[in-house]
Amino acid sequence: MAVTEADVLDQLRHIQDPDLGKNIVDLNFVKNLTISTQGVVSFSLELTTPACPVKEMFKEEASRLVRALPGVTDVMVSLSSSRPVALKPAKGLEKVSAIIAVSSCKGGVGKSTVAVNLAYTLALQGARVGLFDADIYGPSLPTMIGQTAVSLSMQGQWIVPPQNRGVKLMSFGFVTASSGEAGPAMMRGPMVSQIINQLLTQTYWDELDYLILDLPPGTGDVQLTLSQLVPLTGAVVVTTPQKISYVDVVKGIQFFDTLKVPTIAVVENMSLFYCNHCDHPHKLFGEGALDTLKQRFGYQNGFQLPVEPELSAAGDSGTPFVLSSPNSRSSQVFDALAQSVAREVSKLRFGPADPPELVWDSDASKLTLTVQGNTRTIDPKLLRLRCRCANCVHEWTGDAMISLQDLPGEIVPLEIARVGNYAWGIQWSDHHRSLYPFEWMAVGAP
Repeated sequence: MAVTEADVLDQLRHIQDPDLGKNIVDLNFVKNLTISTQGVVSFSLELTTPACPVKEMFKEEASRLVRALPGVTDVMVSLSSSRPVALKPAKGLEKVSAIIAVSSCKGGVGKSTVAVNLAYTLALQGARVGLFDADIYGPSLPTMIGQTAVSLSMQGQWIVPPQNRGVKLMSFGFVTASSGEAGPAMMRGPMVSQIINQLLTQTYWDELDYLILDLPPGTGDVQLTLSQLVPLTGAVVVTTPQKISYVDVVKGIQFFDTLKVPTIAVVENMSLFYCNHCDHPHKLFGEGALDTLKQRFGYQNGFQLPVEPELSAAGDSGTPFVLSSPNSRSSQVFDALAQSVAREVSKLRFGPADPPELVWDSDASKLTLTVQGNTRTIDPKLLRLRCRCANCVHEWTGDAMISLQDLPGEIVPLEIARVGNYAWGIQWSDHHRSLYPFEWMAVGAP
Protein backbone atom coordinates (compact mmCIF):
# COMPACT_ATOMS: atom_id res chain seq x y z
CA MET A 1 0.00 0.00 0.00
CA ALA A 2 1.41 3.35 -1.04
CA VAL A 3 1.98 5.88 1.72
CA THR A 4 0.21 9.24 1.36
CA GLU A 5 1.00 12.79 2.46
CA ALA A 6 -1.88 12.61 4.94
CA ASP A 7 -0.36 9.47 6.48
CA VAL A 8 2.97 11.22 7.00
CA LEU A 9 1.40 14.34 8.51
CA ASP A 10 -0.74 12.25 10.86
CA GLN A 11 2.40 10.57 12.16
CA LEU A 12 4.23 13.85 12.58
CA ARG A 13 1.35 15.27 14.64
CA HIS A 14 2.55 13.04 17.45
CA ILE A 15 5.60 15.31 17.88
CA GLN A 16 4.86 18.14 20.29
CA ASP A 17 6.95 21.24 20.76
CA PRO A 18 7.51 21.15 24.55
CA ASP A 19 7.57 24.94 24.86
CA LEU A 20 4.75 25.92 22.51
CA GLY A 21 2.42 23.07 23.48
CA LYS A 22 1.45 22.34 19.86
CA ASN A 23 2.46 19.68 17.37
CA ILE A 24 4.96 20.44 14.62
CA VAL A 25 2.36 20.07 11.85
CA ASP A 26 -0.02 22.64 13.35
CA LEU A 27 2.97 24.92 13.93
CA ASN A 28 3.69 24.68 10.19
CA PHE A 29 7.20 23.35 10.77
CA VAL A 30 6.90 20.65 8.08
CA LYS A 31 7.95 21.93 4.64
CA ASN A 32 8.69 20.51 1.17
CA LEU A 33 7.12 17.11 1.82
CA THR A 34 7.59 14.72 -1.10
CA ILE A 35 7.01 10.98 -1.52
CA SER A 36 8.70 9.10 -4.36
CA THR A 37 7.15 6.16 -6.19
CA GLN A 38 9.72 3.96 -4.44
CA GLY A 39 8.43 5.00 -1.01
CA VAL A 40 11.20 7.47 -0.12
CA VAL A 41 9.76 10.27 2.07
CA SER A 42 11.66 13.54 2.30
CA PHE A 43 10.78 16.79 4.04
CA SER A 44 12.36 19.61 6.02
CA LEU A 45 11.56 20.85 9.49
CA GLU A 46 11.62 24.64 9.41
CA LEU A 47 12.25 25.68 13.01
CA THR A 48 12.04 29.10 14.60
CA THR A 49 15.82 29.32 15.03
CA PRO A 50 18.87 27.22 14.17
CA ALA A 51 19.65 27.34 17.91
CA CYS A 52 16.45 25.41 18.72
CA PRO A 53 17.39 23.26 21.76
CA VAL A 54 15.25 20.29 20.66
CA LYS A 55 16.05 20.26 16.94
CA GLU A 56 17.90 16.92 16.99
CA MET A 57 15.10 15.33 18.99
CA PHE A 58 12.59 16.57 16.40
CA LYS A 59 14.68 15.14 13.56
CA GLU A 60 15.21 11.71 15.16
CA GLU A 61 11.58 11.35 16.25
CA ALA A 62 10.24 12.45 12.86
CA SER A 63 12.44 9.94 11.06
CA ARG A 64 11.43 7.13 13.43
CA LEU A 65 7.70 7.79 13.19
CA VAL A 66 7.58 8.13 9.40
CA ARG A 67 9.83 5.11 8.88
CA ALA A 68 7.29 3.00 10.78
CA LEU A 69 4.59 3.62 8.15
CA PRO A 70 3.81 0.71 5.79
CA GLY A 71 5.21 1.38 2.33
CA VAL A 72 8.01 3.71 3.47
CA THR A 73 11.43 2.53 2.31
CA ASP A 74 13.55 5.47 3.47
CA VAL A 75 13.20 8.83 5.21
CA MET A 76 15.27 11.96 4.63
CA VAL A 77 14.77 14.81 7.10
CA SER A 78 16.60 18.14 6.89
CA LEU A 79 16.57 21.05 9.32
CA SER A 80 16.21 24.72 8.47
CA SER A 81 15.17 27.89 10.25
CA SER A 82 12.43 30.30 9.30
CA ARG A 83 12.68 34.06 9.35
CA PRO A 84 9.77 35.95 10.90
CA VAL A 85 8.50 39.18 9.44
CA ALA A 86 10.89 41.99 10.31
CA LEU A 87 10.09 43.65 13.63
CA LYS A 88 9.99 47.05 11.93
CA PRO A 89 12.13 48.62 9.21
CA ALA A 90 15.03 50.48 10.83
CA LYS A 91 17.71 50.83 8.19
CA GLY A 92 20.30 48.14 8.88
CA LEU A 93 18.05 46.21 11.25
CA GLU A 94 15.31 45.11 8.89
CA LYS A 95 16.73 41.57 8.60
CA VAL A 96 17.25 41.04 12.33
CA SER A 97 14.76 38.57 13.79
CA ALA A 98 15.19 39.15 17.53
CA ILE A 99 16.88 41.88 19.58
CA ILE A 100 17.85 40.91 23.13
CA ALA A 101 18.99 43.48 25.70
CA VAL A 102 21.43 42.35 28.40
CA SER A 103 20.99 44.80 31.24
CA SER A 104 21.68 45.62 34.86
CA CYS A 105 20.93 48.66 36.98
CA LYS A 106 24.17 48.22 38.92
CA GLY A 107 27.68 48.30 37.51
CA GLY A 108 30.29 45.64 38.15
CA VAL A 109 27.93 42.65 38.14
CA GLY A 110 29.40 41.01 35.03
CA LYS A 111 26.82 42.14 32.51
CA SER A 112 29.28 42.44 29.62
CA THR A 113 30.68 39.00 30.43
CA VAL A 114 27.17 37.57 30.20
CA ALA A 115 26.41 39.44 26.96
CA VAL A 116 29.60 38.32 25.21
CA ASN A 117 29.38 34.68 26.26
CA LEU A 118 25.65 34.51 25.50
CA ALA A 119 26.30 35.80 21.98
CA TYR A 120 29.08 33.32 21.28
CA THR A 121 27.09 30.43 22.78
CA LEU A 122 24.15 31.16 20.48
CA ALA A 123 26.60 31.21 17.57
CA LEU A 124 28.03 27.85 18.68
CA GLN A 125 24.47 26.47 18.64
CA GLY A 126 24.12 27.42 14.98
CA ALA A 127 22.48 30.85 15.11
CA ARG A 128 23.46 33.98 13.18
CA VAL A 129 24.43 36.45 15.88
CA GLY A 130 25.42 40.08 16.24
CA LEU A 131 26.74 41.83 19.37
CA PHE A 132 26.37 45.57 19.97
CA ASP A 133 28.31 47.32 22.74
CA ALA A 134 26.09 50.22 23.79
CA ASP A 135 28.50 51.62 26.38
CA ILE A 136 29.94 54.83 24.88
CA TYR A 137 31.81 56.02 27.96
CA GLY A 138 33.57 52.72 28.63
CA PRO A 139 33.31 50.28 25.71
CA SER A 140 34.69 46.89 26.74
CA LEU A 141 33.87 44.71 23.73
CA PRO A 142 37.16 45.27 21.80
CA THR A 143 39.18 44.05 24.79
CA MET A 144 36.91 41.12 25.59
CA ILE A 145 37.10 39.67 22.08
CA GLY A 146 40.72 40.62 21.42
CA GLN A 147 40.17 43.18 18.63
CA THR A 148 41.45 46.50 19.92
CA ALA A 149 42.92 47.72 16.61
CA VAL A 150 39.99 47.36 14.22
CA SER A 151 39.66 49.68 11.22
CA LEU A 152 36.01 50.18 10.31
CA SER A 153 35.09 50.26 6.64
CA MET A 154 32.08 51.55 4.72
CA GLN A 155 30.04 49.97 1.97
CA GLY A 156 28.03 52.78 0.47
CA GLN A 157 26.09 54.35 3.33
CA TRP A 158 26.57 51.35 5.61
CA ILE A 159 29.18 50.57 8.25
CA VAL A 160 30.53 47.06 7.73
CA PRO A 161 30.60 45.30 11.13
CA PRO A 162 33.82 43.47 12.00
CA GLN A 163 33.42 39.73 12.55
CA ASN A 164 35.04 37.58 15.17
CA ARG A 165 34.59 33.80 15.16
CA GLY A 166 31.35 34.16 13.22
CA VAL A 167 29.79 36.90 15.39
CA LYS A 168 29.19 40.37 13.91
CA LEU A 169 30.31 43.17 16.20
CA MET A 170 29.97 46.91 16.74
CA SER A 171 31.35 49.13 19.48
CA PHE A 172 32.30 52.77 19.93
CA GLY A 173 35.71 51.37 20.83
CA PHE A 174 36.16 50.43 17.16
CA VAL A 175 35.40 54.03 16.15
CA THR A 176 38.05 55.48 18.46
CA ALA A 177 40.54 52.84 17.32
CA SER A 178 39.91 53.72 13.66
CA SER A 179 40.26 57.45 14.28
CA GLY A 180 43.34 57.11 16.44
CA GLU A 181 41.68 58.99 19.29
CA ALA A 182 42.37 57.95 22.87
CA GLY A 183 41.24 58.99 26.30
CA PRO A 184 37.81 59.16 27.88
CA ALA A 185 34.66 59.93 25.91
CA MET A 186 33.50 63.30 27.25
CA MET A 187 30.07 64.15 25.88
CA ARG A 188 26.56 64.93 27.01
CA GLY A 189 23.54 62.67 26.78
CA PRO A 190 22.13 63.94 23.44
CA MET A 191 25.48 63.33 21.71
CA VAL A 192 25.65 59.82 23.20
CA SER A 193 22.15 59.07 21.92
CA GLN A 194 23.12 60.29 18.44
CA ILE A 195 26.19 58.03 18.37
CA ILE A 196 24.12 55.05 19.53
CA ASN A 197 21.63 55.75 16.76
CA GLN A 198 24.29 55.92 14.07
CA LEU A 199 26.23 52.84 15.17
CA LEU A 200 23.16 50.66 15.65
CA THR A 201 20.98 51.59 12.68
CA GLN A 202 23.66 52.41 10.11
CA THR A 203 25.59 49.19 10.60
CA TYR A 204 24.70 46.63 7.95
CA TRP A 205 23.88 43.66 10.18
CA ASP A 206 22.30 41.72 7.29
CA GLU A 207 20.45 38.54 8.33
CA LEU A 208 20.67 37.79 12.05
CA ASP A 209 18.71 35.44 14.28
CA TYR A 210 19.75 37.39 17.38
CA LEU A 211 21.28 40.80 17.98
CA ILE A 212 22.55 41.03 21.56
CA LEU A 213 22.70 44.54 23.02
CA ASP A 214 25.18 44.99 25.87
CA LEU A 215 23.61 47.95 27.69
CA PRO A 216 25.50 50.17 30.14
CA PRO A 217 24.26 50.10 33.76
CA GLY A 218 21.20 52.10 34.71
CA THR A 219 17.91 53.21 33.19
CA GLY A 220 18.92 56.51 31.60
CA ASP A 221 19.40 58.10 28.20
CA VAL A 222 21.02 55.13 26.46
CA GLN A 223 18.37 52.64 27.57
CA LEU A 224 15.52 54.96 26.61
CA THR A 225 17.15 55.77 23.26
CA LEU A 226 17.53 52.10 22.40
CA SER A 227 13.96 51.29 23.39
CA GLN A 228 12.74 54.05 21.05
CA LEU A 229 15.08 53.10 18.20
CA VAL A 230 14.39 49.37 18.01
CA PRO A 231 11.64 46.97 19.09
CA LEU A 232 13.33 44.98 21.83
CA THR A 233 12.21 41.35 21.81
CA GLY A 234 13.19 40.68 25.41
CA ALA A 235 15.70 41.39 28.15
CA VAL A 236 18.19 39.31 30.13
CA VAL A 237 18.81 40.94 33.52
CA VAL A 238 22.09 40.35 35.37
CA THR A 239 22.43 40.65 39.15
CA THR A 240 24.49 39.34 42.08
CA PRO A 241 23.49 37.81 45.44
CA GLN A 242 23.90 41.03 47.47
CA LYS A 243 20.77 42.75 48.77
CA ILE A 244 21.62 46.05 47.06
CA SER A 245 21.75 44.21 43.73
CA TYR A 246 18.25 42.86 44.34
CA VAL A 247 16.90 46.38 44.82
CA ASP A 248 18.56 47.49 41.58
CA VAL A 249 17.48 44.48 39.54
CA VAL A 250 13.85 45.08 40.53
CA LYS A 251 14.19 48.62 39.17
CA GLY A 252 15.51 47.20 35.91
CA ILE A 253 12.67 44.70 35.62
CA GLN A 254 10.12 47.44 36.30
CA PHE A 255 11.85 49.65 33.71
CA PHE A 256 11.45 46.99 31.01
CA ASP A 257 7.91 46.26 32.16
CA THR A 258 7.05 49.94 31.65
CA LEU A 259 8.42 49.67 28.11
CA LYS A 260 6.42 46.44 27.63
CA VAL A 261 9.61 44.46 27.07
CA PRO A 262 9.47 41.01 28.71
CA THR A 263 12.36 39.93 30.91
CA ILE A 264 13.04 36.43 29.59
CA ALA A 265 15.83 35.40 31.98
CA VAL A 266 17.64 36.50 35.12
CA VAL A 267 21.31 35.64 35.67
CA GLU A 268 22.72 35.79 39.21
CA ASN A 269 26.47 36.18 38.72
CA MET A 270 29.03 35.22 41.40
CA SER A 271 26.30 33.08 42.91
CA LEU A 272 28.33 30.00 43.86
CA PHE A 273 31.92 28.97 44.42
CA TYR A 274 33.41 25.49 44.09
CA CYS A 275 36.72 25.06 45.91
CA ASN A 276 39.45 22.62 44.89
CA HIS A 277 38.79 20.28 47.83
CA CYS A 278 35.11 19.44 47.44
CA ASP A 279 32.31 19.48 44.93
CA HIS A 280 29.95 21.35 47.23
CA PRO A 281 28.80 24.85 46.18
CA HIS A 282 29.72 27.62 48.62
CA LYS A 283 27.65 30.82 48.70
CA LEU A 284 30.30 33.44 49.35
CA PHE A 285 27.92 36.39 49.12
CA GLY A 286 24.87 34.91 50.81
CA GLU A 287 21.73 33.19 49.62
CA GLY A 288 20.77 35.77 47.01
CA ALA A 289 17.30 36.56 45.76
CA LEU A 290 16.99 34.54 42.56
CA ASP A 291 14.17 32.40 43.95
CA THR A 292 12.44 35.51 45.27
CA LEU A 293 12.62 37.12 41.84
CA LYS A 294 11.25 34.00 40.16
CA GLN A 295 8.38 33.72 42.64
CA ARG A 296 7.51 37.39 42.61
CA PHE A 297 7.69 37.98 38.87
CA GLY A 298 6.92 34.51 37.54
CA TYR A 299 10.12 33.90 35.59
CA GLN A 300 10.90 30.33 34.69
CA ASN A 301 14.48 31.05 33.63
CA GLY A 302 16.85 31.85 36.48
CA PHE A 303 20.54 30.97 36.29
CA GLN A 304 23.31 30.88 38.90
CA LEU A 305 26.72 31.68 37.44
CA PRO A 306 29.59 30.41 39.61
CA VAL A 307 32.73 32.29 40.59
CA GLU A 308 35.51 31.09 38.30
CA PRO A 309 38.74 33.12 38.16
CA GLU A 310 39.34 31.85 34.64
CA LEU A 311 36.10 33.53 33.50
CA SER A 312 37.41 36.96 34.44
CA ALA A 313 40.80 36.18 32.94
CA ALA A 314 39.14 35.19 29.65
CA GLY A 315 37.58 38.63 29.39
CA ASP A 316 41.01 40.21 29.71
CA SER A 317 42.69 37.79 27.30
CA GLY A 318 40.34 38.46 24.38
CA THR A 319 38.86 34.96 24.06
CA PRO A 320 35.26 34.39 25.20
CA PHE A 321 35.21 31.84 28.02
CA VAL A 322 32.74 29.54 26.28
CA LEU A 323 35.33 29.10 23.53
CA SER A 324 38.42 28.69 25.71
CA SER A 325 36.74 26.48 28.37
CA PRO A 326 33.70 24.83 26.75
CA ASN A 327 33.40 22.14 29.46
CA SER A 328 33.51 24.47 32.47
CA ARG A 329 30.63 24.99 34.88
CA SER A 330 30.12 28.55 33.62
CA SER A 331 30.00 27.39 29.99
CA GLN A 332 27.29 24.90 30.93
CA VAL A 333 25.29 27.75 32.48
CA PHE A 334 25.72 29.86 29.35
CA ASP A 335 24.59 26.92 27.23
CA ALA A 336 21.41 26.60 29.30
CA LEU A 337 20.88 30.38 29.16
CA ALA A 338 21.20 30.42 25.36
CA GLN A 339 18.72 27.55 25.05
CA SER A 340 16.23 29.38 27.28
CA VAL A 341 16.59 32.56 25.20
CA ALA A 342 15.88 30.56 22.03
CA ARG A 343 12.83 28.94 23.63
CA GLU A 344 11.41 32.19 24.98
CA VAL A 345 11.85 34.02 21.68
CA SER A 346 10.03 31.16 19.96
CA LYS A 347 7.18 31.33 22.49
CA LEU A 348 6.95 35.10 22.10
CA ARG A 349 6.63 34.60 18.36
CA PHE A 350 4.00 31.85 18.46
CA GLY A 351 2.39 32.55 21.82
CA PRO A 352 1.59 29.98 24.54
CA ALA A 353 -0.71 27.11 23.62
CA ASP A 354 -3.51 28.08 26.02
CA PRO A 355 -2.81 31.56 27.41
CA PRO A 356 -4.79 32.75 30.42
CA GLU A 357 -7.23 35.60 29.90
CA LEU A 358 -7.78 38.52 32.25
CA VAL A 359 -10.59 40.90 31.29
CA TRP A 360 -11.94 44.00 33.05
CA ASP A 361 -15.68 44.59 32.78
CA SER A 362 -16.13 48.27 33.64
CA ASP A 363 -19.92 48.03 33.56
CA ALA A 364 -20.01 45.22 36.13
CA SER A 365 -16.89 46.51 37.95
CA LYS A 366 -15.26 43.10 38.03
CA LEU A 367 -12.23 41.27 36.72
CA THR A 368 -12.71 37.91 35.01
CA LEU A 369 -9.86 35.40 34.97
CA THR A 370 -9.97 32.37 32.66
CA VAL A 371 -7.35 29.64 33.06
CA GLN A 372 -7.61 26.46 30.94
CA GLY A 373 -11.33 26.94 30.46
CA ASN A 374 -12.11 27.68 34.13
CA THR A 375 -13.50 31.17 34.79
CA ARG A 376 -13.83 33.11 38.03
CA THR A 377 -14.28 36.74 39.05
CA ILE A 378 -11.75 38.74 41.07
CA ASP A 379 -12.25 41.82 43.24
CA PRO A 380 -9.88 44.44 41.71
CA LYS A 381 -9.15 46.08 45.06
CA LEU A 382 -8.14 42.78 46.63
CA LEU A 383 -5.94 42.00 43.64
CA ARG A 384 -4.28 45.40 43.96
CA LEU A 385 -3.68 44.62 47.64
CA ARG A 386 -1.91 41.42 46.63
CA CYS A 387 0.64 43.26 44.48
CA ARG A 388 4.00 41.55 44.80
CA CYS A 389 6.37 44.40 43.93
CA ALA A 390 9.09 45.73 46.24
CA ASN A 391 6.97 48.76 47.16
CA CYS A 392 4.17 46.53 48.43
CA VAL A 393 6.00 43.48 49.82
CA HIS A 394 9.16 43.43 51.93
CA GLU A 395 11.91 42.16 49.66
CA TRP A 396 13.30 39.54 52.01
CA THR A 397 10.50 38.58 54.41
CA GLY A 398 7.62 38.55 51.92
CA ASP A 399 5.40 40.46 54.39
CA ALA A 400 2.74 42.79 52.98
CA MET A 401 3.54 46.47 53.47
CA ILE A 402 0.11 47.88 52.59
CA SER A 403 -3.41 47.17 53.81
CA LEU A 404 -6.93 47.90 52.61
CA GLN A 405 -6.93 51.03 54.78
CA ASP A 406 -3.98 52.37 52.78
CA LEU A 407 -5.83 52.21 49.46
CA PRO A 408 -8.30 54.80 48.12
CA GLY A 409 -11.99 53.94 48.05
CA GLU A 410 -12.21 52.53 44.53
CA ILE A 411 -9.39 50.85 42.64
CA VAL A 412 -9.85 49.88 39.00
CA PRO A 413 -7.43 48.66 36.32
CA LEU A 414 -6.74 51.28 33.66
CA GLU A 415 -4.66 48.96 31.46
CA ILE A 416 -4.10 45.20 31.38
CA ALA A 417 -1.32 43.78 29.20
CA ARG A 418 0.37 40.40 28.97
CA VAL A 419 4.09 40.70 29.79
CA GLY A 420 6.02 38.10 27.82
CA ASN A 421 5.11 34.50 28.59
CA TYR A 422 4.95 34.83 32.34
CA ALA A 423 2.77 37.61 33.78
CA TRP A 424 0.04 40.19 33.52
CA GLY A 425 0.97 43.85 33.91
CA ILE A 426 -1.77 46.06 35.35
CA GLN A 427 -1.79 49.84 35.56
CA TRP A 428 -4.08 50.77 38.46
CA SER A 429 -6.12 53.90 39.01
CA ASP A 430 -4.01 54.79 42.08
CA HIS A 431 -1.02 55.27 39.68
CA HIS A 432 0.59 52.00 40.77
CA ARG A 433 1.73 49.32 38.31
CA SER A 434 1.77 45.63 39.27
CA LEU A 435 3.03 42.38 37.78
CA TYR A 436 1.10 39.18 38.44
CA PRO A 437 2.67 35.88 37.30
CA PHE A 438 0.38 33.54 35.38
CA GLU A 439 1.08 30.65 37.74
CA TRP A 440 0.30 32.76 40.81
CA MET A 441 -2.88 34.08 39.20
CA ALA A 442 -4.02 30.51 38.60
CA VAL A 443 -3.79 29.53 42.27
CA GLY A 444 -3.12 32.58 44.45
CA ALA A 445 -5.25 35.44 43.18
CA PRO A 446 -8.09 36.49 45.56
